[in-house]
Amino acid sequence: MTRFFRHGYSFALLLWALLLPTTLLLAGVRSKPLNNGTPNITTSDGIKLYTKISGQGIPCVFVHGGPGAWSGMPEALAGPSLEDKLQMIWYDQRGSGRTPNDSNKNYSLDRMVQDMEELRQQLGLETWLVMAHSFGGTIATEYAARYPQHVRGLVLVNSTLSIQEAMKSTLTNGLNFATLSDKAPYLDESKPLDERFGMIMPVLSEQNIWFKLQYQTEAGHQKVTEADKGNPGTGEFGSYGFSLPDYRKDFTALTPQIKAPVLIITGTKDYCVGPEHYKMFRFPNQQVAQLQAGHVPFVEQPEAFRKAVLTYVKKLPRKNA
Repeated sequence: MTRFFRHGYSFALLLWALLLPTTLLLAGVRSKPLNNGTPNITTSDGIKLYTKISGQGIPCVFVHGGPGAWSGMPEALAGPSLEDKLQMIWYDQRGSGRTPNDSNKNYSLDRMVQDMEELRQQLGLETWLVMAHSFGGTIATEYAARYPQHVRGLVLVNSTLSIQEAMKSTLTNGLNFATLSDKAPYLDESKPLDERFGMIMPVLSEQNIWFKLQYQTEAGHQKVTEADKGNPGTGEFGSYGFSLPDYRKDFTALTPQIKAPVLIITGTKDYCVGPEHYKMFRFPNQQVAQLQAGHVPFVEQPEAFRKAVLTYVKKLPRKNA
C-alpha cells in the first residue's frame, strides 16, 4: 500500500508538471516578464499593429485619440512621466499613424475593441491597465465594458464619451473665440448639430484659433505640433471615426456597469471635450483629478498629471499581470 501511494504521488507530480504550462496559460499568468521593444503584432484579419513597449511596472496600454491620431505624440510627451512606474504599451490603431490602413475599410468599434483584445492576448497578459486620451476614451470604455476581467483599472485623460457633447462644447466655445458678424446661424437649433459644427470648424481654422479650444498657451500647442511631426499622416481611420454610427452612441450609458477603479483626468480649460463633460460619467468606483490645463494635461501640467496617475496606481488592488 505504501509503495502504491509512493508511485501514485510520483505520477501526480509528473502529471502536474506536464499540465503546468497549460494551467498557467489558461489562468493567463505570464511565465516570463513582458519585454520592452517593438513586438510583431498581427490581428486575426491580417493588420500589423505598430506596437512599442517601454518602461517598467504594471503593464498599461495607451489608447490614443483622434480619431486617426497616433501613439507617438503621447509617448514622447507623457512617456517620461509614466515609464518609471508603468510598463507602457503604445500602439497605433488600424488606419492610424504607423499602422496600415485596412483594405476592407473595417474601422468599426467592434473591430477596434477586438484589436485591443488580440493585442493583450498576443502579449500574454491576463490583466492590464487601460489608459485613453480624448476620442480614445470611446474605444477604451467599450473595451472595459466587454472585457472587465482583463481590466485592472481605467484611466481616462480628457476623454469624450459622447461625440455629440464634444461637438456642442466645440461649437459653443468656438463662438466665444471667433470673430463673426452674425452668430445666429450657428445657434439655430432647428439646424442639425452636425451642420452647425461643420460651419464653425472652417472658421476656427481660417482665424487660426482652433488651438485656443485645446491649449492654454501657444507653447503647449507648439510642443504637440513638434511631437506630431513623425506621424506619417497616411491613416484613413480619421475619415471614418466621426461618420460611423458605432462612435455616435452615448458611451456614458456604459459607465455604471464598469466596476474597475477609474481615474478621470479632466482639464478646466479643455473646451474641445468640455470642462464639465466628466460630470456625465457614473462609474461606481471613480475618482476625478481636475487639472488647470487644456486638452493635453501631460503637456501643460506634467507634474500634476504624473502625481494624479501615480497616486491612483498605488491604490490599485494587487493582481498578477
